[in-house]
Amino acid sequence: MKLWQKGSSAHEKVDQFTVGKDREYDLVLAKYDCQASIAHAKMLSIIGLISSKEAKQLTDALTEIQQQATEGKFTIEDEFEDMHSKIEYLLIQDLGDLGKKIHTARSRNDQILVAIHLYLKCELNEIKKQVKELFELLLSLAKEHQNKLLPGYTHLQVAMPSSFGLWFSAYAESLIDDLYFWQSAYKIADQNPLGSAAGYGSAFPIDRKFTTKSLDFAQLKINSVAAQMGRGKLEKSTAMAISSIGSTLAKFSMDICLYMGQDFNFISFPDDLTTGSSIMPHKKNPDLFELVRGKCNTLEALPNQLALLTTNLPSGYHREMQLTKGPIIEAIQEIKSCLEILVFSLPSIKVKKNITDQEKYDYLFSVDTLNQEVLEGKPFRDAYRELGNAIEKNDFKPNRNVKHTHIGSIDNLGLEAIKKKMDALFS
Repeated sequence: MKLWQKGSSAHEKVDQFTVGKDREYDLVLAKYDCQASIAHAKMLSIIGLISSKEAKQLTDALTEIQQQATEGKFTIEDEFEDMHSKIEYLLIQDLGDLGKKIHTARSRNDQILVAIHLYLKCELNEIKKQVKELFELLLSLAKEHQNKLLPGYTHLQVAMPSSFGLWFSAYAESLIDDLYFWQSAYKIADQNPLGSAAGYGSAFPIDRKFTTKSLDFAQLKINSVAAQMGRGKLEKSTAMAISSIGSTLAKFSMDICLYMGQDFNFISFPDDLTTGSSIMPHKKNPDLFELVRGKCNTLEALPNQLALLTTNLPSGYHREMQLTKGPIIEAIQEIKSCLEILVFSLPSIKVKKNITDQEKYDYLFSVDTLNQEVLEGKPFRDAYRELGNAIEKNDFKPNRNVKHTHIGSIDNLGLEAIKKKMDALFS
């Protein structure tokens, strides 16, 4: 069953090529299509195109299908092109001619649009919750390990003293920046495109404000052409948010892989969170974090993929827009799995103590030694030159008693201030 068919069928090869993996992705979206159809049926009743009794029958049937989709019991067989055709078939099977009325004043274009908007709203909220969970975990680790020094690096060369408190809380605050991208994506998703039909509105006297309120959208996507032009842009804005989160997780995972190496040996994890080698019995590989790094690096390419897919398309609907569906669904599943595994594994991290007491980290304290001389009255340029000469002659004696007082430094992490920034995103 294909909603666009008027008699003759497309060739089997054409059907296979044009449908692609749509049935698979539509299993994810089906419950949202039912949610939108329930609101649409109620609206049709309000404007007098169907009776209140018919609306009730449609709503009850759609609610049952929605429940099946939520429980993973909804299927889309090969004879159906997509979720829309399967749902309408079930309605006709159950309600006869009444089931045929559900498509009144709609197009598959605005059906899929509203389903994607509803889906992304829901998933963006789930991602936000997971980000907050990881944020809180990182802040707690920062507080727990705030007094344990860690070498800081620039150009992968030993630079200045850092700390595990500074390291953990740096990634916590970075997640706040990622949620600023999230805010933009969510605001775009929180608009109702239903009623735009194929992109040019409808001759039926539909009530778009009713469906906007019924579906709990903050705003109506007013212009019907603009609603269609949002296809691709919505996915791209969501991809930007996912990409930003992915960038933070990938960098953090890279640090973990580096710090777990024997040449650094700053941190470790229990054996059940590492993997071994088929020939080297001593190996404890950070596969988990390498995969987070790899998956998230791949996600960083998604905005560009979607931009190239939709570049130079004129206004109106085009079949390429179907190809935005799969990448964004898969990306959401990937970023959620990466957030989940980090929240699962990080509580088991073991942090090594007294790392910077080793002689090889003497130069880590050169800047603090220099600054102390400046604080005692010596001009900076003179102190810098004299200390440089001492280092060249191997006469440098580090002062390891560092004390940094400004907010955002190793001795004043500002954890409460960072927490307030995150809390503001949830208020």
